[in-house]
Amino acid sequence: MLFNSTTFGLFFCVVFVVAWALRSSLGLRNAFLLGASWWFYGQWSWRFLGLILFSTVLDYSIGLVLDRHRDPVAHRRVRRLAITASLLGNLGVLAFFKYWNFFAGEAVDLLTALGLETGPIFTDVILPVGISFYTFQTLSYTIDLYRGQIEVERSLPRFALFVAFFPQLVAGPIVRARDFLPQLRQPPRLSQGELEAGLTQIFQGLLKKVAIADVLGRSLVDPFWADPSAAGGGWLSLLAIYGYAFQIYGDFSGYSDIAIGAARLLGFDLGVNFRSPYRSASFKELWTRWHISLSSWLRDYLYVPLGGNRKGSARTSINLQLTMLLGGLWHGASWMFVAWGAWHGAMLATERRLGLHAHAAGPTLWLRRFVVFHLVCLGWVLFRSVDLAAATAVLGSLVSAPSSGAIAQLGWLPLVVLAVAAVTHLAPDAWTERVRAGFTSLPTLVQGAAYGGVLLLLAAVQRGETPFIYFQF
Repeated sequence: MLFNSTTFGLFFCVVFVVAWALRSSLGLRNAFLLGASWWFYGQWSWRFLGLILFSTVLDYSIGLVLDRHRDPVAHRRVRRLAITASLLGNLGVLAFFKYWNFFAGEAVDLLTALGLETGPIFTDVILPVGISFYTFQTLSYTIDLYRGQIEVERSLPRFALFVAFFPQLVAGPIVRARDFLPQLRQPPRLSQGELEAGLTQIFQGLLKKVAIADVLGRSLVDPFWADPSAAGGGWLSLLAIYGYAFQIYGDFSGYSDIAIGAARLLGFDLGVNFRSPYRSASFKELWTRWHISLSSWLRDYLYVPLGGNRKGSARTSINLQLTMLLGGLWHGASWMFVAWGAWHGAMLATERRLGLHAHAAGPTLWLRRFVVFHLVCLGWVLFRSVDLAAATAVLGSLVSAPSSGAIAQLGWLPLVVLAVAAVTHLAPDAWTERVRAGFTSLPTLVQGAAYGGVLLLLAAVQRGETPFIYFQF
């Protein structure tokens, strides 16, 4: 059930009405939201509900064990066994479904190269939607509990809703237990301002997804990557690379906007997941603006435990590389994702060595933004390409002349959409807030008419229900 579908719109309307009708009974409300979340996920595949239930019961039970053995000295062995079970259980399931065939294929290739024959060791499995997100989410609970940073959750239904809450279940944000569980224990509230802000964010997300990401994808990015030599060349190739940068941003941040807005309408705060990342003047700043819930997770549960920047510059560089390599692999079983992670790790380490991760201002700020954006785009070429040969073909097309008739074939629509995406993205925050405040101050009927106009625009440009890019991760 896609966010950009009529089916989801009807589903959410029902959930919204019933959830607020049950606001006086917190237990019933949470139980209803849990059932709705399980039903939502079951629309992808009911078989994979078992994986969510496994992670839920495993980490709920481990939480109780850690709570009964709180003393980090007297109960050291039990606590280590418990957190190890959580790590192995969750990461083991993730590794099997997401990485088994990838590493099995690499092992077969290596054995064949060594002259050793082996039978097939592949499995016919489908990657469960959202497994990378809810696995990290449940791990944050047991790790924080092990560290003594949160209190145990004794209600299994509440913990299950934390794991399966449908707006962010499939593609994030990755919500921390410390932030979300307390909200499930409090009576929900929805002010007029929150209602308007939630609706605005949902429609903003739909515009990013349908009117920007999908249009750029089908009219500019996908034709180019299918055959870079035939689809363009020179500045047209550069436009296609820019197009993918704004396609993946519009697609993923659009999903986050819809998820955060929908949760806000139900009385929950999921935080912020994107903050105009292409305005960053360093890769360090980029990762405080792009997929914030993942970057902060990697920082807190991987980079800092590795030693962070506390053990010298050489060790810091290694820690950055390891963190980004694993961050790249998190996106999928492909060496190109690993290469993308290595690229970002190298950029983070290099700018730290050169002191370029510090704050910039004035003309230097815009120069650094320009350079960082193009280095990020170079990384996106690795991310989007299926293999190194495809990435090489894309980069090679930059130095070739545009093919005959390519400009006419491209048309004006993707150029206009790309320009709108760039201008709105680079607009100062103060301008954006001023527009948002001005819109929410309009009479309700005017706002409703504007929403209706947006729906008509989306219906005009939509060509079927295109899945979100991050569903594959």
